[in-house]
Amino acid sequence: MHLGEDLIILGILLLVAYVLGRLGRLVSLPAIPIYMLVGLLASPHTGWFPLNFESDYIELIAIFGLILLLFNLGLEFDQDEFFGNFGKLIVSGGSYIVINMGVGLIFGFMVGWGTREALIIAGMTATSSSAIVTKLLIELRRLANTETPMILGVTVVEDIFIAIYLAIVSVVLSGETDFWPVVGKLAIAFAFLVVMFTVARWGGRFVSRLFRTKDDELFTILFFGFAVLFAGIGELLGVTDAIGAFLIGLVLGATKYRRKIEQIAIPLRDVFAAFFFLNFGLALDPAKFPSVLLPVGIAVVLTILLNIGAGQFVAWINGMGVQAGINTTVILQNRGEFALILATLSLAAGLDERIQPFAGLYVLVMAVIGPILAANSEKIGAMILRSGPSRRRDRKKKREPMLDEEIALVEAATADFDSDARRETTSADETQRAVDRMVERAMQEDISGERERD
Repeated sequence: MHLGEDLIILGILLLVAYVLGRLGRLVSLPAIPIYMLVGLLASPHTGWFPLNFESDYIELIAIFGLILLLFNLGLEFDQDEFFGNFGKLIVSGGSYIVINMGVGLIFGFMVGWGTREALIIAGMTATSSSAIVTKLLIELRRLANTETPMILGVTVVEDIFIAIYLAIVSVVLSGETDFWPVVGKLAIAFAFLVVMFTVARWGGRFVSRLFRTKDDELFTILFFGFAVLFAGIGELLGVTDAIGAFLIGLVLGATKYRRKIEQIAIPLRDVFAAFFFLNFGLALDPAKFPSVLLPVGIAVVLTILLNIGAGQFVAWINGMGVQAGINTTVILQNRGEFALILATLSLAAGLDERIQPFAGLYVLVMAVIGPILAANSEKIGAMILRSGPSRRRDRKKKREPMLDEEIALVEAATADFDSDARRETTSADETQRAVDRMVERAMQEDISGERERD
């Protein structure tokens, strides 16, 4: 088997992704639309890119990317925060999801592609991209903002919703129509969810015993093997491989080795996830975009308008002002990996072929608009409130010296990864600890503010 030409083509694609990614960073664009765009350029449907590359070559790697995306999502899930602020998080995150999901479902039926398609469209419009949200909070230096704990809380609830929603969608897409078989599949799916959540909540120290090795190579093979194994179990149980990976990530995130797993798993996720988005772009056919332009346009407008209302509503529930609501709106309106996962599942289930170009174009537009609006949300708020400069001065006066030091540490670690000096002075552990301290401090300030108001 001679793979020289294929490897050269794949290498060229990755280098193109790097170049476009560097350009995208100049305007704060996340990596997801960049990888999709590279795949679209190299797609056999376009002919825009002088490469003869079939998506079949990277499908297995793309599956690993999907598994690691959800595995890391489960790994980073903060159980203590969720159960410690259960009521407040459910109200905030639940109201956000209900608003977007409800209108999204109505819109899905109005499109007229079918009932199952409407359910998929509603899921795409219901939740934001945790990866893009987290990345923007760090890059825009907003981890210390008062609304950040609220935003992170909404994404926590969204993660739970995604797990439950995918379990339901997998049964719906299976094509089963008889009542009792459907009930049986749903029961198995939810039993799997309950068991894994129970193990994650109370079995962390027992699972930790499996990871007692100082050999990093064997350690990596072990957790990656668990991710792939439970992805397969999830697929066999009818809850999709993505949910199986999410749940084992949830369990391993409850162990004392969570930080070590994250340090190894995040770079793996970034590499393999690039193949997932690249593969999705390869499958897109621009010739089908005209047929979904109107639905995508309506979906984009609805998403923006709904997030304006939902963001302000969530901010109001948490006792915050208009500017916090604006910051919440523009951060949470980003859509990404979950919409593409749903599109991939719908394609495998034989749903309307327009779902795939709809999801691709919708994510591309939202993943471009979202970061641009997020980067300018303070200016937008200043224009609306007509008090931007004074509000920014007040915020700076209230910031503590220690907080400035922590923010400077994160900036040094994230602003320019090409600088060897910065890599030598700031380790991944220090950066993560700084991020954790800032989020914790912001949450404490939020709680203190509430007590003062009470």
